[in-house]
Amino acid sequence: MFKNKKIKVGLALGGGGARGFTHIGVIKAFEEFGLKFDYISGTSAGSVVGACYAGGMKWKEMYDIAKSIREKDIRTSKIPLVPSKTEGIENLMISALGDINIEDLKIPFSAVAVDIKTTKEVCISHGNLAKAVAGSCCVPGIFVPVKFGDMLLCDGGLQNTIPADMPRYFGCDYVIAVDCNSERTYGTESVKVLDVLSCTIRILMKGNAVKGYVNADIVLKPNTKRFRATKTDGFDDMVEEGYRAGIDAIHEIKSLVKKRKFFFRKKKFSDPKNIIFI
Repeated sequence: MFKNKKIKVGLALGGGGARGFTHIGVIKAFEEFGLKFDYISGTSAGSVVGACYAGGMKWKEMYDIAKSIREKDIRTSKIPLVPSKTEGIENLMISALGDINIEDLKIPFSAVAVDIKTTKEVCISHGNLAKAVAGSCCVPGIFVPVKFGDMLLCDGGLQNTIPADMPRYFGCDYVIAVDCNSERTYGTESVKVLDVLSCTIRILMKGNAVKGYVNADIVLKPNTKRFRATKTDGFDDMVEEGYRAGIDAIHEIKSLVKKRKFFFRKKKFSDPKNIIFI
């Protein structure tokens, strides 16, 4: 659809743990209608699917790989409260795309993470792909931080859970984002300490999603409320929800590009001074 046009269209895939399987369904819809993208960014689970998509994988290939994943393949520690190393994630990426660098992908791509040494957001568009994706997926307390050069990387969702500003930064005129965890903020009537803390974390995470909405022209929001971020139960249903969200957005995406072909509305992205670009 976007081929041979002067405009550039980016895709941003957000984080959400296992809910990220919905990204596969979204890509299925995009493939059916021939949508192409000039830049792809991803955070956490979105970085996994985004990297595979940028590497030229079709939705069915991603589906087959994801269908076979088990929690033990990713979380290798068998000791309670002891974080796992990210070797499972790295091996997954190497198996899917090879032990390559990000710049070897077919479509320009960046994985978003956070360096816990400087507390800054990190946009990785060069270097080892498996390490970059592992760093983007490194949920604190669940995984051991990933050493990447002089940095220690953790989940990009700590700063930027829907990285729609990255395609914008790298020259895209329009950005389509996918929020696979739009129901992230729900309250509680409980005053128990753990319930209150959990609710507080959800509120903070909602704030990290705001700039994704600000920098995107269209945000797809698959219905993932009934799924758990830590479980693969309902895998096929998640893919179907993503597909449905993608199909529902096709007309809007086409209309956006057609109507604004000669009128580019630039939005503000995050202050690059607060981001480490690699």
